Amino acid sequence: MTSSTRPARRPANPNFSCGPCTKHPGWSTRSLDGALLGRSHRAKDGKARLKRAIELTRSLLAVPDDYLIAIMPGSDTGAFEAALWSMIGARPVDALAWESFGKIWITDIIKQLRIADARVMEADFGRLPDLGAVDFSRDVVFTANGTTSGVRVPGYDWIAADRQGLTFVDATSAIFAQPVDWTKIDVLTYSWQKVLGGEAAHGMLILSPRAVARIDAYTPPWPLPKLFRLKKGGKLDAAIFDGDTINTPSMLCVEDYLDALGWAESIGGLSGLMARADANAKVLFDWIARTPWVANLAVDPATWSNTSVCLKVTDPDISALGREAEAAFAKELAFRLEAEGVARDIGAYRDAPPGLRIWTGATVDRSDLEALTPWLDWAFAETKAQYAKAA
Repeated sequence: MTSSTRPARRPANPNFSCGPCTKHPGWSTRSLDGALLGRSHRAKDGKARLKRAIELTRSLLAVPDDYLIAIMPGSDTGAFEAALWSMIGARPVDALAWESFGKIWITDIIKQLRIADARVMEADFGRLPDLGAVDFSRDVVFTANGTTSGVRVPGYDWIAADRQGLTFVDATSAIFAQPVDWTKIDVLTYSWQKVLGGEAAHGMLILSPRAVARIDAYTPPWPLPKLFRLKKGGKLDAAIFDGDTINTPSMLCVEDYLDALGWAESIGGLSGLMARADANAKVLFDWIARTPWVANLAVDPATWSNTSVCLKVTDPDISALGREAEAAFAKELAFRLEAEGVARDIGAYRDAPPGLRIWTGATVDRSDLEALTPWLDWAFAETKAQYAKAA
């Protein structure tokens, strides 16, 4: 129920941004005391730190031994574009999008790389395209979790085990929170600043043996910027996947990522991370079920994200005002909550439908989400009363 009574309890941590997401519980700058500052990342000690980050990533995510892992510049965007620019074009492509970032990859494929035989399969915010229509004789490009729509793929069973093409998966808001079937994935990318709350500007690129074979055998017809070059002497540059980064990484950010990986292990590893995200999301899902003025932007509950929960206002009095007024109302909700110091950075993504977007990944404490929901009701009641008074 909505309430105009100001809640007494506040979230201890009001940071609910979907990226960069909040630091893990107990984090402090003391976690960075061991950072290798003022040293070369190519020195023995620097390379050992980078290699350690790769090894811990492999262990925590249970990445198969024959898959390769690299630290890339440019966050998830840099990692994913390096993969696209290095491998796309050898086969026709099916490119899927149901939110903002999937559409960015379509722009790369269609307008930048100009792949002639590319099928675009799109769906409106809140829905998935027809996964059954995907042709796995082609390369397939998709996001595992649509951060800006709150829609995730319901597992990986829809991907053909005997596929001829490669699967390219942008998993930046899914990794460490949702199961990954590595047998169905050839290229996977993510950034440190999403699910584990690391610092920005660094991404991870994970390649299957089939993806490695593609890089070795295929040379794209377009020039590659230095930051995208995964080959050396006509073959995969193996050193990149052993801790030799393409450009200079921040060793402060590396230390922060190592700290986040250590925290993840301390709470039970991957299963502990996924359990926390599921429990966090359930707080919002249960609140949605009992709240008449709001709904999940994702239509099918089987696709509801457990990290980026996107909300739309469904109150008929607000809907009757029109889309422009709906957008202003949602912005006022987010502004009011931030002004109260109870929820920061929860406005919908700029390209998404009007509403709110709340991060529920593992670094968030469930108690903070439980404290937040009464404030959401309060902010709605206050904002609606303000609109009624102005009418």
